[in-house]
Amino acid sequence: MRCEWCGFTVHAMCAEKVPPECTFGLLEPIMLPPSAVSIPRTEVPMEAIIGVQSRRKDILSPRNISVEFTGGEYKRDPDESRERSREEKDEVVKVFDGNSSLQRRMFRQVTVSRAASVKEFLTAAMRAFHVPQDTTKTYLTDAYSAEEVELEDPLPVTKLTKKDGKRPAVFLRYREKDNDEGTIRVYPSRLGAAVTIEHTGINVTSNTVVTEVIGQALKKFGLPESKPQDYRLVEVMLDKGVSERVMESTERPWELLKAVGRDSIRQMEMTRFYLQLVKDPHGPSIALFVGNLPPNQSQRQYENILTDILAGYKYSSIGPIYYEYGSMVITYEDSDLAVRAFYTLRESSYEDKTLLVMLLPNILPHMISEGVQPLLVFVNVKSGGCQGLELISSFRKLLNPYQVFDLDNGGPLPGLYVFRHVKNYKILVCGGDGTIGWVLQCLDNVGQDSECQSPACAIVPLGTGNDLARVLRWGPGYNGGEDPINLLKDVIDAENVRLDRWTVVFHVDEKVEDKQPLTTSIAASTSEDNTQIFVMNNYFGIGIEAELCLDFHNAREENPNKFNSRLHNKGVYVKMGLRKMVSRKLCKDLHKEIRLEVDGKHVELPPVEGIIILNILSWGSGANPWGPEKDDQFNKPNHWDGHLEVVGVTGIVHLGQIQSGLRSAIRIAQGGHIRIKLNSELPVQVDGEPWNQAPGEVVVLKSALKATMLKKTSKSKLRRRNTEPSMVAKEKEQSKLQTIRPDPASSSHPL
Repeated sequence: MRCEWCGFTVHAMCAEKVPPECTFGLLEPIMLPPSAVSIPRTEVPMEAIIGVQSRRKDILSPRNISVEFTGGEYKRDPDESRERSREEKDEVVKVFDGNSSLQRRMFRQVTVSRAASVKEFLTAAMRAFHVPQDTTKTYLTDAYSAEEVELEDPLPVTKLTKKDGKRPAVFLRYREKDNDEGTIRVYPSRLGAAVTIEHTGINVTSNTVVTEVIGQALKKFGLPESKPQDYRLVEVMLDKGVSERVMESTERPWELLKAVGRDSIRQMEMTRFYLQLVKDPHGPSIALFVGNLPPNQSQRQYENILTDILAGYKYSSIGPIYYEYGSMVITYEDSDLAVRAFYTLRESSYEDKTLLVMLLPNILPHMISEGVQPLLVFVNVKSGGCQGLELISSFRKLLNPYQVFDLDNGGPLPGLYVFRHVKNYKILVCGGDGTIGWVLQCLDNVGQDSECQSPACAIVPLGTGNDLARVLRWGPGYNGGEDPINLLKDVIDAENVRLDRWTVVFHVDEKVEDKQPLTTSIAASTSEDNTQIFVMNNYFGIGIEAELCLDFHNAREENPNKFNSRLHNKGVYVKMGLRKMVSRKLCKDLHKEIRLEVDGKHVELPPVEGIIILNILSWGSGANPWGPEKDDQFNKPNHWDGHLEVVGVTGIVHLGQIQSGLRSAIRIAQGGHIRIKLNSELPVQVDGEPWNQAPGEVVVLKSALKATMLKKTSKSKLRRRNTEPSMVAKEKEQSKLQTIRPDPASSSHPL
């Protein structure tokens, strides 16, 4: 038996010795407890709440396949088709679990002795499907016989029908006849702290209705004074996910269970009943995140757009509005109205762009234990080939799915809004340097409205350069060789460090104000006097290095599908560099085209074709232009000292030597305030985002914005990928033992 939350694994015989409660094992310090997540009761599927795209193939091969049943799902076992009994006294038999198993063409093979009794054969079949039912309540039938009758022969295996050279097959059936009473398990669903038991057994008959079950359950949960009409019973079926259904007051649960057992005894075992209040504990307020609207409109303009789209489905309130991104949150007090608005928005578009809409969960901060810092995970699924998709799937299995967000669905803003009331949490960004800058920028926008204004950020590097990740010891790039559980352990052990951030101000000369800078993919604010302001985290370049970066950027924009590999991207960089060596040199004599001031003092530039202003000592996929420490007039730099380093590059060859580690750049200056005069149009780049900048002035100064980063500790060494089906847990860790994991945040589950 294996806990699907913490991974603790134990033999079935030892299960009774393990405490029933799960503390989430090694991941407890960063786990968002499912009890802290509140989901409104609507007909909107849970996939739409967290933006999961269903990729599971429901269509099975028409041929019979041998599969292994684990964790609530069937899985193929490649060895079973090759296994044959070497002893003539044994027989390999296919076992179908009811009608559903046959329809799916899925079965389990069991090896039983030809001399096995009916009870021994039945026990082996039940064990194959992990069915703990009493053997008196189940029976076997011959799947290939003309009439389906119960096996009663003293030696049933020898009497099985063999068809066309196939292995014999049997049905595992539930005994409905003369089985008119039993016990159902009822679980409390958010009934308050007064209910302390995990579940209770209710004795029922074929005539017991839901109203009677509710009354008995209230007494057993210690709520005898409560009115049954204020509660409802929900049927929850666990099969490749979670499906819920509110039962009618006159329905008979035992008859329903027997009908389920007709299709699958295993499914019968995984059907639960939850007692919950009719009134939604989530409350009447439902928040919808709406995106893909035009940026930088007024609130009145956004309201007019939404009014035209929603017609009569008017929201109760609007805000916050993220003007720079054309996104906002609208709130409804009526769940039915919210659902209609959700589907209306999802099917609408504005200015030829399909609107993005997500129904957001709500986090209850008081339900998060002291000392727990939930990890908010952002994954750029477009980074690193298919690695982003693999990571988001793994993290949603290891953590609470509602703390893992796909940046392809609204960017970082939906996740930051959901976590806005959490007082202390961490962030894990899975992507390149651009993705990290995107998340930090969104944090700047929402920080003043959040309880935690500067959560510490860790990195799983999925980009090409990954320079910030290298400096913070997260490595040159994730290649799938490390188990995601180890990545999360490293986040738990990581230490907080400060990252200086800088404001880069571009002001175009008045005589060329009509020549605007090219649009970039990093956000900048523009004032009326044609001044653009950017936030820099890593580095800022002018000249040959930025020109090469711009060429690469343009090539990627023209054919984005070709740039999905780090190796390919670096190869393109090399080819472009070689072309620059023989082509016209736009940045020749750059030192004559710019004037540099550092901390108010003019700095004479040596003959260079490019300058790079560094905040971190990693550039161009891991190169260190500043070079090793040496005895000169400069101080040893770091990314929290309040200073920038200015270095020069003499040309393409010098640039290649720096990237290969053969040489360092020319050290020019250190300082906390830099002013650069551009006398002509020159290529520039901020954190890898390039464009051609018109003549004017550039000022780089310390930003008031702060960033707290997580640095991987040196003790966190590369671990071998865990190939076992479970993770190792300490004995003191407790586990809820279950063979399938219910949805973690459904309002129907207390978990």
